[in-house]
Amino acid sequence: MIDVHNLYTALVESSDDAIVAKDVDGIVQSWNPAAERLFGYDAAEMVGRSIRLLLPPDRQDEEDLILARIRSGERVSQFVTQRMHKSGRRIEVSITVSPVRDEEGRIVGASKIARDVGPLLDSQRRLRDSEHRFRMMADSISQLAWIAEGDGSIHWYNQRWYNFTGATPEDMRDWGWQKFHHPDHLERVKNHYVQAIEAGAEWEDTFPLRRHDGEWRWFLSRAKPIRASDEDGGQVECWFGTNTDITEEREQAEQIRLLLMEVNHRSKNLLGTVQALARRTASHDAVFIKRFEDRIRSLAVNQDILVKREWRQIPLRELAEAQLAFIEQAPGDLSIMGPDLLIMPRAAETIGMALHELATNALKYGSLSVEGGHVDIGWRVDELADNAGFSMWWRETGGPPVQETGHAGFGSRLIREVPRHNLGAEVSFTYPPTGVIWEITCPLDSVSRASGILT
Repeated sequence: MIDVHNLYTALVESSDDAIVAKDVDGIVQSWNPAAERLFGYDAAEMVGRSIRLLLPPDRQDEEDLILARIRSGERVSQFVTQRMHKSGRRIEVSITVSPVRDEEGRIVGASKIARDVGPLLDSQRRLRDSEHRFRMMADSISQLAWIAEGDGSIHWYNQRWYNFTGATPEDMRDWGWQKFHHPDHLERVKNHYVQAIEAGAEWEDTFPLRRHDGEWRWFLSRAKPIRASDEDGGQVECWFGTNTDITEEREQAEQIRLLLMEVNHRSKNLLGTVQALARRTASHDAVFIKRFEDRIRSLAVNQDILVKREWRQIPLRELAEAQLAFIEQAPGDLSIMGPDLLIMPRAAETIGMALHELATNALKYGSLSVEGGHVDIGWRVDELADNAGFSMWWRETGGPPVQETGHAGFGSRLIREVPRHNLGAEVSFTYPPTGVIWEITCPLDSVSRASGILT
């Protein structure tokens, strides 16, 4: 048969909680090992002394209230307070106190259970501080921010969203955000969003949202999946998204576009005036007029592409195809090969004029002038030790025999000298029997910015 007294003694001695017995006056009667670890006093130091030794000066009244409730037979439920360690430092503890009765039911003392809750309280404080910092940051940024579940349903919006839309949390339940999207864009936006959620891929879109006063404002919206692990394919736990107001930027971009169109229009008018002057000045020289007008048109093609691209980097393939569009009906044919590459405006003007000049010559005298003739146009990017290099070529085959005239006119300058000057290029322009070969080599950063290589 189990000795209950010994069992209870073993339970108290082995407990991780401090268990203290005291009489109705607060004098300690027993003190288990966990109490020694928690408060720093051993049993010999505490038994027979008042429990008030553990109470900070500003909390002495707690013991008065505890003893009063114990004497009345009331149990003191768990509460968090502070007690003094032997070293003099305060410790955070949770305490429960229960009355102890003798065989006749009289209250003769109290059983106190104490537990160190300092680490728990520190963790809770850190969590509260982290949440406070997050909310402070989330509500202070200029973007409308939101968090969605893994399935895409949004469950949290920052205060900026509510200020902008005038919505309430009740309005935003489920997929309530749809009420603030323009009906002309809603279906497209929703389908795009759902596709990104299903694919677990980052989402980006632009669309108008209705402000609380009814005005529609354009936003650039992005959402990034937050995964359970950093490994590819980790389950998406949630999505973090932001909406950035780009209304002013769109309006400015449109104003710039209209301005560029107007400048382009006026430039073409000026080119037309130059053409008219050239016709009147050299009306007797039809060959000169024809060649001059061809070069003016080449400038206009470059201008159109650069304006279309807002005078930023443009695709080299697009430039080549636009400059060579006038030879579509040529007897010979051509091929264009090269990696996708964005080139800067100055490089576009230089290369565009050179290609147009080469094509004009090939159409008159070279491989494009006969059936079976062929022009191979290509470029490549070479990785070097210190800097990437750019190479481009024009190679004719299958045409009539050609030879260098020895005459270095303006066309020759466009093909040879302008690339050397504008791009710092090495230029090779030769006349082998098989057909003209033009090659240029220069540093890549003379042609394209670092972000110009498309992947």
